[in-house]
This record gives sequence, structure tokens and C-alpha cells, in this order.
Amino acid sequence: MPEGLQAISVVVPVFKSAGSLTNLVRRLATVLQPVGEFEIILVDDGSLGDTWKVVQDLSRTWESVHGLRLGRNYGQHSALVAGVRAARLPITVTIDDDLQNPPEEIPRLVSHLLHSNLDVVYGVPEETKQSLSRRIAGRGVRRVLSSGLGADAASEMSSFRVFRTASREAFNADLGVNVSLDALLTWGNSRFGSIKVQHNAREHGRSNYSLGKLLRFSVDTITGYSAVPLQIASVLGFLTSVFGFGVLIYVVVVPIINGQSVQGFPFLASTIAIFAGVQLLTLGVLGEYLARMHFRIMRKPTYFIAEMTQPNAGHRSQFDATHVTEDPR
Repeated sequence: MPEGLQAISVVVPVFKSAGSLTNLVRRLATVLQPVGEFEIILVDDGSLGDTWKVVQDLSRTWESVHGLRLGRNYGQHSALVAGVRAARLPITVTIDDDLQNPPEEIPRLVSHLLHSNLDVVYGVPEETKQSLSRRIAGRGVRRVLSSGLGADAASEMSSFRVFRTASREAFNADLGVNVSLDALLTWGNSRFGSIKVQHNAREHGRSNYSLGKLLRFSVDTITGYSAVPLQIASVLGFLTSVFGFGVLIYVVVVPIINGQSVQGFPFLASTIAIFAGVQLLTLGVLGEYLARMHFRIMRKPTYFIAEMTQPNAGHRSQFDATHVTEDPR
């Protein structure tokens, strides 16, 4: 671990991952043992099945593991916000529950954060172990978010990140639904960085992020944290007005100048269809913003913590990786 590092919190959003949690905790323990103090916060995002039972068992066995169970499935980023707000230590690391991001890369992330005097560092996969369609979709979403959020680092963002826990003070308020931790981090930070890290194939189950969910998340984030869609709608309105004026000249003025009768109904009908499409697009953008205002007025929570594991002071305050050899179930 980097010299001078005293304490670190690891936040793991958990969803239907009972099969991988024990191995994840064991590997995290091995990496974090050299740290003076650490904690692992497992946030169960409304999973069904045995996931919460595994979290409870790990928490009862090891004092440094804490579990939060959300009342329902709020989404990965809502679970992350819940875990980040529960973190007690100066440095926070977020990592997925599927072991695709190796815990062994955490020291490199933390070292880069401290030695480069940055606020947020992302671990970007050297080679992504995902399908071609998923890689293309993910890259497209990151570029869209980079443009929408006005943060260059968003183009290289990932779920494997490290930042100073104090950064959460910038979004210590009622956030409503459809949050994005990456967007929230841009509220109070401008020093972003990234390094290349190893990326492994998924060991258990399959990804819960489909193409549709990625696109929905992209739309939610941009309309929730940026005015870019409204600006695009304004530009489209201006361009279609210019185009309409040109069509008016072509359909009416040119025939009159040439001594012909005014015709071109098919062309005019097509133009009207274009205008109608732009209007519907603009109304859709406005609808997205109005929906967010509606949900904020309803005061829908970002998350609801239904249950927390109880600290067990009778067990070791630090992990002994040699004792975590099998699933505690």
C-alpha cells in the first residue's frame, strides 16, 4: 500500500451476487491487511435469494464488513451513494461485485490518487472482457456523458474508482431519483485522472446492464445533470426554421419568378413531417425535464435503507484472509 495511507473504505454495490461475495471479501481482505484501518461496505440493492444472508454472515464473521440492505432495487448508483454516505474513512474505493475488477489493483489506484494530487481516479480496463456490442454501447455512453457533463474524465470513467471521501460533501443533500455518482463527483471536483488496470472475465452470472439499461442510464444522467439536450433542441429549432424558410422560397418564390404555377405538394408534405418530428423530439426532451421536476416535487428518495447489519465487536477488527476459505452459508 502507498506510504502514508492510514484508512480506506471500500463500497461494493451488491445485486444477485451470492456466489462471488465471499471470494471478493477474501481478496479485498488480503489487499487491505497492510492498511492501518479499513472497512468493507456491502450494499444489497434489493436482491432476491441468498445475497443478503451472505452479507449478514460475512458481517457476523468479520467486524470490518458492514452491510446495508435497500428496500428495493434502486439502481447501482443509488446503492453507491448509500455506501459512500456510510463510509467513515478518508479514502473511498468503489468496486463491482463480479470480480471483473481485481481488488489487487486497488493499491495502484490509491497510489495514483495520492501521488498525483488528484481528487478522483478511475481504473480503466486495459482489455475489456465483454461482448463487442456491450463494449461499443459502453464506449458510446461514456462519450455522451463526457459531452453532457462537461467533464473530460467521464470519457474514461468506470465503476472502479477511488476518491477522497470528503468529496461527498458536495452532494450531501436530497438528490431524488436517477442519480449518477460520476456526475455528482463533478459537482465538487475538477482534478480527475485514470490509469489502466487489469479486467477479468465474469466468474458468476451475467451482467445486469443490458443495452437498453445503458441507454436509459445515459438519458437519465444527461437530462438530470445537464442542460445540453435543451440546447440541442434550441439549435434544432433554429435550423429547421432556416430550412423552412428555404423551402418557402423554393416552393413559392422560384416558380413565380419562372412564370410557373406553385406546386410541390409531396415536397411540402415531407417538410411538414420533418417539422413535426423536430417538434415531437423537442417535446420529448422537455418531458424528460418535467418528469424529473415531478419526481423531485414528490420527494421520491434516492434510496431507503431497510436493514443494516449490527457491528460484532466480539470478532477480529481486521481480516485474516486464511480464515475465509469457504462460503459462510
